[in-house]
Amino acid sequence: MKMKWQSDLLLLNIITVLLIFVISFFPSNALRVALGLPFVLFFPGYVLIAALFPRRKALDGMEKIALSFGLSIVVVSLVGLVLNYTPWGIKLYPVFISLAIFTAVISIVAWHRRRKLAEAGRFIIPFRLNLASWRGQNLVDKVLSVILIAAILGAMGTLGYVIATPKIGEKFTEFYILGLEGQAIEYPKEMRMGEQGRVLVGIVNQEQETVSYWVKVTIDGATLNEIGPVVLHHEDGWEQEVGFIPDQLGDNQKVEFSLYKQGQSEAYRVIHLWVDVRE
Repeated sequence: MKMKWQSDLLLLNIITVLLIFVISFFPSNALRVALGLPFVLFFPGYVLIAALFPRRKALDGMEKIALSFGLSIVVVSLVGLVLNYTPWGIKLYPVFISLAIFTAVISIVAWHRRRKLAEAGRFIIPFRLNLASWRGQNLVDKVLSVILIAAILGAMGTLGYVIATPKIGEKFTEFYILGLEGQAIEYPKEMRMGEQGRVLVGIVNQEQETVSYWVKVTIDGATLNEIGPVVLHHEDGWEQEVGFIPDQLGDNQKVEFSLYKQGQSEAYRVIHLWVDVRE
């Protein structure tokens, strides 16, 4: 079947739509990796080259393919840099949606620029292997071509390995106390007997798994309050106002907030305040 001149751009966007379907309904499978590799390593640069060089003879086939891989890495890096300064961050869906929009928009630009040219002069990637052209190249050109192909295959293989065997990030839990205004100031320091001290206690789960937590409040070792269980999924947070009432007079009383994981008898994190309790 003979494909029309704009079918390459259409094919890229069809694969992108298919990848959206695969990611949405099949979170982890080989098809996701197979479609994701060219989507990240080739599509952004390809559509950008198509928009910048719509003419057939602007660059030869090998140059266009090589630039497509190189520019894809640049585009993905810039998209990641921009997303790093947004509330969405560098995560799967923000990166994927950003690249999909970029590919679609630049495809439209490339299609519009091609449409202005005569059909004979429009850019089409030559996917056929020309052995006569290969034989006519000198030794240096042949070596450089082999190195370029090996580098591209190596980059694809490395990215495939990283995607297939992702490294689990550092595991930890954020545990903090704040003043009632949500800042690390204005903690209770001087209290009257029977007066309630209040602070904001927060937990953020970065353990790469769902965890059940408990919080214990003590003064000089005497338990005053227990909160829990607080069940948090990975990257979920919890913050709540917690009160404590001292039951004896004295200066420099140690108010401890201890965080426990379910099934552990020893505190995982401990934060303390010093308060003076007077009549």
